[in-house]
Amino acid sequence: MEHDGNGWVQCGLGHRHWGRFGAAGLLLHRSADGAGTLILMQHRAVWTANGGTWGIPGGARDSHESAAQAALREAGEEAGVRSEDVAVTGEFADDHGAGWGYTTVLARLVRPFVLVPQEESEELRWVPVGEVDGLPLHPGFALSWPELRVRLEHAA
Repeated sequence: MEHDGNGWVQCGLGHRHWGRFGAAGLLLHRSADGAGTLILMQHRAVWTANGGTWGIPGGARDSHESAAQAALREAGEEAGVRSEDVAVTGEFADDHGAGWGYTTVLARLVRPFVLVPQEESEELRWVPVGEVDGLPLHPGFALSWPELRVRLEHAA
């Protein structure tokens, strides 16, 4: 199926965003002995929007997709995540107005898989929650991270 969501738009707040129908990303977490909760972080390729920053796998939603479907598709394309390896535990919507928003889909790892970085990723890494703030974060993720961290603490 063709991806009809690819394209730039301007939101109600006047920002330029990728994703004609909004965008979604997957905040995948797992427990690690001695390290607490880890989340899957993506070091974005330099050529991408906000390249060189760290965030979560994600991207444009297509017109026919739910936020969870888009987040899982993008995480599969960008990191090798398979939907059967995760359990969706919630969503956090960042509404920018004029029909554009970014939805972070929270999910727990239920079965190990091999990370497979694609061209949009410089690196994929499981990062302890307490170390996320030390990374140069994607601006949108940085704004949502405090609320997402609280939600993760309740989900873990």
